[in-house]
Amino acid sequence: MLNRVYRLVSPRQFEPVEVEMTLGDQVIVRPTYLSLCNADLRYYTGSRAPEVLASKLPMALVHEGVGEVLFDPTNTFSSGELVVMLPNQANEENAHVAENYLRTSSFCGSGTDGFMQEYVSLPKERVIALPADIAPECAAFTELLSVAHQAIARFQATAHGCRETLGVWGDGNVGYLVSLLLKIMMPNSRVIVFGKNPAKLADFTFVDDVCLVANAHNLSVDHAFECVGGSGAADAIDQIIDVIEPEGTVSLLGVTEQYVPINTRMVLEKGLRLVGNSRSAREDFMAVIDLYRKHPEVMDYLRVLVYDVVPVQTVRQMSDAFELDIRKPMGKVVMAWNA
Repeated sequence: MLNRVYRLVSPRQFEPVEVEMTLGDQVIVRPTYLSLCNADLRYYTGSRAPEVLASKLPMALVHEGVGEVLFDPTNTFSSGELVVMLPNQANEENAHVAENYLRTSSFCGSGTDGFMQEYVSLPKERVIALPADIAPECAAFTELLSVAHQAIARFQATAHGCRETLGVWGDGNVGYLVSLLLKIMMPNSRVIVFGKNPAKLADFTFVDDVCLVANAHNLSVDHAFECVGGSGAADAIDQIIDVIEPEGTVSLLGVTEQYVPINTRMVLEKGLRLVGNSRSAREDFMAVIDLYRKHPEVMDYLRVLVYDVVPVQTVRQMSDAFELDIRKPMGKVVMAWNA
């Protein structure tokens, strides 16, 4: 069957292309809601390094999305069932390295075509059913929650047992979701969110406290999660090293294109542990969907992050959605996908 794929061929330029799709034993999903993230914007605006763009493009963007099952030869899913699509595809097994850290794994929207397609073909292991009553515009960014879960699960496996106070640096989407899951998964810990924008911090109604970074020197934390990235990553990491207690764990989630200097002298003096976190595994998606079922109030908090839902049928509307995402002050732009 023919499938239409909408690829970014150069910064700010999408082009549709018809490709042959072999049915085989893959599950065919029709995307319905696609969520944009900063990684997509870096490709769209051309802010990645020129050699990276040259090696990746042309490529369909977006790795966060849900859709309806069109065809499933394995009979695992029903026709029309709402599912979340998993972007990571492991090409080997390793007893010591998780699938999302294997260099041989492929990832939709980063080296292989993402979900900006008429139909998406995936192995059944890369598709998970969602609760029937879920808000699809919120479920569209389940992948980002799975990344937050991955970081917290790794933290729980590596950090020492004194977890009275946890600090989250970053008042954006990642900081919001990490702190939300921390309060659900570790309810006995005090969670403090550190940020620069009082208006954004006001949305963190579920945490124990918020603090402007200018006042962070008055507080201390046992462990920290860095969710800033970008140009602010260096300052955030430096401040974390300053206020964290000895032998604390610093979980790094913020993505930046810049080299970040780190005060290794204080890392050594305090005996700190720095843990990098990227992407997620199937187990993280399953855990997040289980949270949806056990904590339906999560949807109310996720709705706060939906900045806009943009109907998309044409290439022009795709570009409009990306341009809106560039201008938004906070939250997620979700495409109601009907291309």
